[in-house]
Amino acid sequence: MSKTIVVYHSGYGHTQRVAEHVAAGAGAELLPIDAEGNLPEGGWDKLNAADAIIFGTPTYMGGPSWQFKKFADASSKAWFTRAWQDKVFGAFTNSASPVGDKGATLVQLQTLASQHGGIWVSLGLLPANSKSATHADINHLGGSVGLLVRSPSDAAVDEIFQGDLDTARRYGERVAAVASRLN
Repeated sequence: MSKTIVVYHSGYGHTQRVAEHVAAGAGAELLPIDAEGNLPEGGWDKLNAADAIIFGTPTYMGGPSWQFKKFADASSKAWFTRAWQDKVFGAFTNSASPVGDKGATLVQLQTLASQHGGIWVSLGLLPANSKSATHADINHLGGSVGLLVRSPSDAAVDEIFQGDLDTARRYGERVAAVASRLN
């Protein structure tokens, strides 16, 4: 069994709910980034000890939240020492719009993992792209690089589409399975 950490920032609680589903699928520990962009005490040690790291952030204005970006910039200390070399990585993002430039955020997260020398895990699920597809379907947003989630701007945390939450759990399972195979 691999040790997986889901490190995430959530501005309004929606991304946290997704993180919880990803973590449940992966059997992972949650590591929240606070409103000032900081990790809790011991957070860096937990990331350094992990076999797999899954990044999570809302997409704001076409990229990660500034709090997640602060964390990413602070990870340069781990980058310099190659502390995360050959770890397994994945990521998810959440925004109000069906597209909402979430792809741009995932590319930034994939680039961060690659800079650390990581091994990226794609979503690995076919899209639900037929006329009969609904928000209840797995991968109804058609992601491939990582997990895409939509939380409409007027939706409460408990109104995230079930298809997105089911996809989140399956993605967590996939990342953990890849880490276990490589471990």
